[in-house]
Amino acid sequence: MERFISSKKYIPFTYKMMIPYLILVLLTDILIGYISYTMLVESRTEMAETNVRTALKQTRSNIEYQTDEIKRMTNSLFLNTTFQDALQFRGDPLENMLKMRDDIVPYMKSPLQLYGNKLRFVLYTVNETMLEIDGDDMSMPISRSDYYVLSHQTIENEEWFHSIVTNNKDGLWFQTENDREMGNISYFRKLVTSKVAPSIIGYIRVTARIDELFGNFDAFPTEQGIQLRLMDTNLGKPIYELGTENGDPDPNSSLLIYEELPMPGYVIEARVPNSYLNKDAGKMQRAIGTVCLISFLVMALIGFIVARMSGKKIKRIVYLVRSFQGGNFYKRISFHGNDEFVYIANSFNEMATNIQELIQNVYEQGLQKKQAELDVLQAQISPHFLYNTLSTIGSLANLGEVEKVTRMVQALSKFYRLTLNEGQVYISIEQELEQVRMYLDIQKVKYADAFKVYYDIDPEILHVPIIKLILQPFVENIFKHAWFGESIGIRITGKHLKDRIELKVIDNGIGMRPDTLQKMRSSLVLPGGYGLRNVEERIKLRYGNDFGIHIGSCFGGGTTVQIILPVDNAEIRNVMEE
Repeated sequence: MERFISSKKYIPFTYKMMIPYLILVLLTDILIGYISYTMLVESRTEMAETNVRTALKQTRSNIEYQTDEIKRMTNSLFLNTTFQDALQFRGDPLENMLKMRDDIVPYMKSPLQLYGNKLRFVLYTVNETMLEIDGDDMSMPISRSDYYVLSHQTIENEEWFHSIVTNNKDGLWFQTENDREMGNISYFRKLVTSKVAPSIIGYIRVTARIDELFGNFDAFPTEQGIQLRLMDTNLGKPIYELGTENGDPDPNSSLLIYEELPMPGYVIEARVPNSYLNKDAGKMQRAIGTVCLISFLVMALIGFIVARMSGKKIKRIVYLVRSFQGGNFYKRISFHGNDEFVYIANSFNEMATNIQELIQNVYEQGLQKKQAELDVLQAQISPHFLYNTLSTIGSLANLGEVEKVTRMVQALSKFYRLTLNEGQVYISIEQELEQVRMYLDIQKVKYADAFKVYYDIDPEILHVPIIKLILQPFVENIFKHAWFGESIGIRITGKHLKDRIELKVIDNGIGMRPDTLQKMRSSLVLPGGYGLRNVEERIKLRYGNDFGIHIGSCFGGGTTVQIILPVDNAEIRNVMEE
């Protein structure tokens, strides 16, 4: 009682005066922290946005370089008179073959060898006498650079070709045939003779892989949620996407940035999620929170020192009040001066004298009454197990079963020694199991081999301290309520679940009906049996409401009792250190 009272916390008057001061300091720290956090987040967001915009411009420059290279490749053919003359040459098949070998193929192969990425270079000629050269299958992905010489008749019925010719377009980037499925894009250009009367002598189509043409967008951390799309502004839909697709971008949860390309009708769209823009917000929040917390603690420490220095007299009064509460009524307060504390001390001393005179008639009588009530309550607890065991021992002694009597007496002695445990509240799981074994050994003398017990305990948890008498009540209830038939099986398990211990008592007895189980869960008391609420309440009082007992049962299929306990908590450490 004295220890409990002395450990009870209070708030001195001088410390109460600190409360407005600490609130003011706390609000100031929160305001400064919020402003600092907001400014840093805005700065980080602007920096991240600037980085993305810079990366987009770098990508645009790379795209411009790649597309210019492809245009220069076609220009080299457009301005090459030898190549143009060879396309218009009309001779016998042998002459055409030699002309193609000497004046057409070399001019098509050389730019492909100079260009770094993989391309399909297709020449559609209007000269029907020209020989055709088939390259790789165009329905397959581009795996290497290749060239083709085909008749324009192979495309004259294609819808895309009619559209280009009808609209008189030239130097056009577009997707056609299977380009979209293959992730390709094509550049289409008319090949016109440079003679006095210009005429179309063929068409050039250069097909490139978009991921190579646009450099794979390596400058963008798509793994962090950034999504890039190559948009066809004429169609209003993407022709190439990189990054996770999350449907239509939400302007409230992401930032959309556009960069126009040197390819008419195409733009790059970058969707930057707020999670990327604010990816360092958590670190900044923790850093600012730590600084504000340290500032608050420093100011609180200063306030505490000031309050302690100014509150010595009050502390003296509180100390003597605690002494009176602990039963020491002989101490008195002696202050000098003529302030309020002297008046309080005199009044306190007078009150203490009056209390000392009344304590015998009030306090001690109350203690005697409480002790009497406790004795009555204790007398009401009937030790049925001890009575039944002693009765069994007496019966065995009358029958001359000396060995069984010895076993029961030894088991009973060890059972109660473990139960008492020298007044200690905590015992190890190994000792708790030993107590259960002693109880079961006593029952084995009574029931012989009518029940089997199986143990499945993780050796790592045997040393863990727990409050005593949490398994035996459930085992005892098996014999009282679960037994039916000629035999019963009991299984006791224990394992380590992160920061918790799980113990189970399982039987294959009669089990409980749903209404009985519901009543059991609500009250943890079996009719006519041991009150299991005591175990539940002791667990929650010692460990908290996150731990306790869970009971599951199926009528005719047995009962399982699960007990969840912590591996470690503050009370266990305090008790084990004593």
